[in-house]
Amino acid sequence: MEFIESRHRPIELLRYAGLFTWLCASIPLFTMQFWSDNPLNLNQYLAWLVLHLVFGVTYWNQTGALPVRSRIPHRLVTLSVLTTCALGISLITETSLGGLLLLTVAGLLPWMLPAAAALTWLISQNVLLVVVINAISDASFSDTAFIGGVFLGISLFAFMSGVVALRQHIARDALRKVNSELRATQALLADNTRIAERVRIARELHDLVGHHLTALTLNLEVATHLVDGKALEHVQQAHSLAKLLLADVREVVNDMRVDDKVDLAAALRTLVSGVPEPAIHLDLPTELSMTDPRRAQVLLRCAQEMITNSVRHARAQNLWLSLVQNVNGVALTARDDGQGVSEVEAGNGLNGMAERLRLLGGELKIETSPGDGFSLQAWIPVEGMT
Repeated sequence: MEFIESRHRPIELLRYAGLFTWLCASIPLFTMQFWSDNPLNLNQYLAWLVLHLVFGVTYWNQTGALPVRSRIPHRLVTLSVLTTCALGISLITETSLGGLLLLTVAGLLPWMLPAAAALTWLISQNVLLVVVINAISDASFSDTAFIGGVFLGISLFAFMSGVVALRQHIARDALRKVNSELRATQALLADNTRIAERVRIARELHDLVGHHLTALTLNLEVATHLVDGKALEHVQQAHSLAKLLLADVREVVNDMRVDDKVDLAAALRTLVSGVPEPAIHLDLPTELSMTDPRRAQVLLRCAQEMITNSVRHARAQNLWLSLVQNVNGVALTARDDGQGVSEVEAGNGLNGMAERLRLLGGELKIETSPGDGFSLQAWIPVEGMT
């Protein structure tokens, strides 16, 4: 069991279970035709075969990318095709065989429709199954209703299994997203800690060692005027060494301050690595560092909000993130292929982004239109321009 869980996701297991059910439902295609006392005529058999194949192909294509991101009308058409094929098979074969295929539809419903609509569809398709069985069977309505009740109970079990799998999928994706955000933030915090420590050491070297070396240099210079002979030669040599050491300390301090940079590109790569949907396409410079950790942190938060907007509101399948750095500042641009809007109503997310940017002298630009996606650009000037 551990091997199966490590090799396959719950979605894939659900998909293969439905495929196995479809294959089991295909067994009567051969047994009823070749070993039955009352085989179907050729037209009935071909109709059954076509409906069975259409059901299988539709199911397999639809479950290839779960959760479904197509629009509701497309989902309704898909479910209609599946349900019609299943009921048609029962009508042609004059059996309750279509109820077996409806079990796979029941497991798929939570992924296709909202909870209330999915439950309504589940009950409706089982009611239609009872109507079909009652029309083709000589059994009483009570017996037919009993069969329908059995299928409804099993369908509810398959439906709830789909609900559990869906919730597990959502929880896992949310955990991956939070984990990637945590790792990206942790990377920036590690850089900030490193920078803070380097600044502290640089200040200690400058304030303590540099101060004492300066005093030593001044005292040695005074000593050169108070001694002569061979002692003067040693004092002058010590004075030169003290000046050289002071210059080395200052150079080390300058190098430590110059190297205080945050790797924003690496943090962005870590951030998007845990986002399963939409597909994020990164366009980052080969070398990008920001001297101010605050600016890197603000842009990282903006990237998080841009991704969240695409997932929750835009219903986008692709998101393009690009980062451009020049002498004037750094610009982070996000563009998706979502539905877009005619008028932007800024919520807490967009207002929060704009406020963070304004505190650093930056700005937020928004471009969108219905059916043309959503575009955001967060720009922050370089240090000293605010």
